[in-house]
Amino acid sequence: MDKIIYIVRHCAAEGQSPHADLTTEGIVQAGKLADFFADLKVDRIITSPFVRARRTADPIADKKGMYFEEDSRLAERTLSSHSFEDWLLKLEDSFLDIHLKYEGGESSYEAMERVCKVVDELPDGSRTVLVTHGNLMTLLLRCYDERIGFPEWQALTNPDVYRVRVTEDGAQVERIWKEEALQ
Repeated sequence: MDKIIYIVRHCAAEGQSPHADLTTEGIVQAGKLADFFADLKVDRIITSPFVRARRTADPIADKKGMYFEEDSRLAERTLSSHSFEDWLLKLEDSFLDIHLKYEGGESSYEAMERVCKVVDELPDGSRTVLVTHGNLMTLLLRCYDERIGFPEWQALTNPDVYRVRVTEDGAQVERIWKEEALQ
């Protein structure tokens, strides 16, 4: 039942829209991220359909001589269809109460359900890179370590990489991205 999942938060982007591209800095970061993965064994690369995630996955795939797949279940979670001035507080509340759901949005629980299915469907023995977004990444990590929440989301960088090793005995979560990799 062993599988390894590398969960990647996309590189620096121009905004939050699904169509937001990487910034000039983000493009440079994506190249360094590809170098980071150069010596790691990877079977598949699956990405959110959002432009910034695809543009983060592309150099990794090129360096590996692979194609990436898109999966809409890796798209960022919608907190609400409304803009909130206190959105940060509302996001924090959604980590404290995973069933909390704002109008037009998705609860943390619902987002966790959809993203965990991606990992559940991966075959035993696989080594997969998942490229996604900060909120959804944190919720996916929480599927394997319930202590992960809002403070861990706040500590994420663009990009960021965690390795989750899933075994019969449970899962081990480890942040493997180091800021020095960008220097």
